Amino acid sequence: MRPLLAVLCFLILMIGCSSPTEALKQEAESINNPDNLSYLALGDSYTIGESVEENMRWPVQLTVALRSREIAINDPKLIAKTGWTTQNLLNAMEANLGNEKYDLVSVLIGVNNQYQNKSIEDYEIDLNTIFTEAIEFSKTGKEGVFVVSIPDYGATPFGASNAEEIGREIAEFNTVLKKVADEFGLPFYNITPISKMAESDRSLVASDGLHPSGKMYSLWVDLFIDEVFNILQ
Repeated sequence: MRPLLAVLCFLILMIGCSSPTEALKQEAESINNPDNLSYLALGDSYTIGESVEENMRWPVQLTVALRSREIAINDPKLIAKTGWTTQNLLNAMEANLGNEKYDLVSVLIGVNNQYQNKSIEDYEIDLNTIFTEAIEFSKTGKEGVFVVSIPDYGATPFGASNAEEIGREIAEFNTVLKKVADEFGLPFYNITPISKMAESDRSLVASDGLHPSGKMYSLWVDLFIDEVFNILQ
């Protein structure tokens, strides 16, 4: 009986050790599954979440919020990098995106056009191309695309010394961003007022003193989660 008992104990031990791994594997498969909805996030440092943990990026927080509402959606595909202008984004889209289409597409771009003193006229031209391509990447055309406004980094410690000028220029770029979004019939979510709250609440700023913290990104998601949920419904 002892050998049999030993074998049974060994099998129980092996099952106990392998279960968590298998459970994690199944969980990962349930999150990233070909049958789930897909999400493409286009942008710059704000989309990639510079200086915050990966799970604090707003596109990631958005997918988690949608899952909590029983939307089966995969992890977002991010085409974004710190320092990117509209031209950088267009180049990256051409290099990294093929013919795949997505159930949801977001666009947040423009702060580096302002920061690098790029022409606002060229910004508008580039936006027309970006929005045209974003709609082409959407399975439902413009119905699956939304636009997020540019935050005002003049409210951060980094921009505090030149806050008034930064705020004025960001407002000008956001006016163009909303104008082009409206022309394409795309939802425009204005998170800029939230970004200004960083002036009095430094917990909304990341450790680099410039970019939003995960806490601020969660406020962005709270602002538009209902409308994005309705888009996917």
